[in-house]
Amino acid sequence: MCLTPESWELRMKTVFVTGAGGYIGSVLTPKLLRSGYRVRAVDRFFFGRDKLAPATGLEVIQEDTRRLTDEHFRGIDYVIDLAAISNDPAGELFGAATEAINCDARVATAERAKRTGVKRYILPSSCSIYGVTDDVVDESSPTNPLTVYSRANEKAERAVLSLADESFVVTVMRQATVFGYSPRMRFDLAINGMTYGAWKGGKLPLMRDGSQYRPMVHIEDTTDVMLLLLESEPGAVNGQIFNVGSVACSFQIEKLGQMVARVVSEITGSPVQIEWYGDPDRRSYRVAFDKIETALGWKARWSGEDGVRQIVDALRDGRLKKGPETITLEWYRDLHHWHRIIRSVEMYGSILDIE
Repeated sequence: MCLTPESWELRMKTVFVTGAGGYIGSVLTPKLLRSGYRVRAVDRFFFGRDKLAPATGLEVIQEDTRRLTDEHFRGIDYVIDLAAISNDPAGELFGAATEAINCDARVATAERAKRTGVKRYILPSSCSIYGVTDDVVDESSPTNPLTVYSRANEKAERAVLSLADESFVVTVMRQATVFGYSPRMRFDLAINGMTYGAWKGGKLPLMRDGSQYRPMVHIEDTTDVMLLLLESEPGAVNGQIFNVGSVACSFQIEKLGQMVARVVSEITGSPVQIEWYGDPDRRSYRVAFDKIETALGWKARWSGEDGVRQIVDALRDGRLKKGPETITLEWYRDLHHWHRIIRSVEMYGSILDIE
């Protein structure tokens, strides 16, 4: 969505994006800029500052969301609060940090935003809070969070929704599992990891037992929803929860693996073998997406096959490589490991070159 010069001048609102250098944030931020918003981008940049290219209208702040102050929100119109420990394995290993970042810091961000006159706050949460269920769940269904990550998300949802009023529009997005290309790529997400394994070595890793259901959403689709929520009538979105995904992009894991193997094999001309690993994953949920389609007229544009082809294209032309930083938990472990070593040998602010 690009604006004319006239509408650009009318818009020019400033969006405060936490986690702007992350997997979703590094796709969302340039999309906001192209759509005529200014962006104040906040991130720790664990995965590198190069994920956000310099651009007109972009202000970058390297800060931890647990240390934000009211001053950070001066001149801000809207907040999209992406910063989080972003998956179940990292959440289990860094439990206290996950609770502090995914819940406490988000609630504090929403409270500061409201106090300083911000008009809208969007919390991207996760469908994982539905846990295990045999029923098709919608936004009114009971939740059943099974992990530190999903429990922190659920607590944050409740707290920020309680802040909604006529002057402060709060919306929660329960995202399906995200997939697709990003400058801050993640190969620890289902479709992304499957695609890489199938393309690189003709072997597709699949977590047992394959019968579990998972809804998926492409990164371009979920970031489109974020822009849609910024511009929707307040009465349609204030105090609301929306599941974000599509029935067409909901899979049982075994069938998802078979789809990825088929598409990669078609592209490469080589067979792909599925390899099972791990203990059976208990999480299984089928999700209804009628509410966002009816209330906001939104429908997902990207299919699972589209995402697989997009990732393979990026791998083949060299835009995308797998490195330690593309597996979130492994990268956090590496940072902790080297942090301890560096602290033990650093003197006078350096290692070898000192004044």
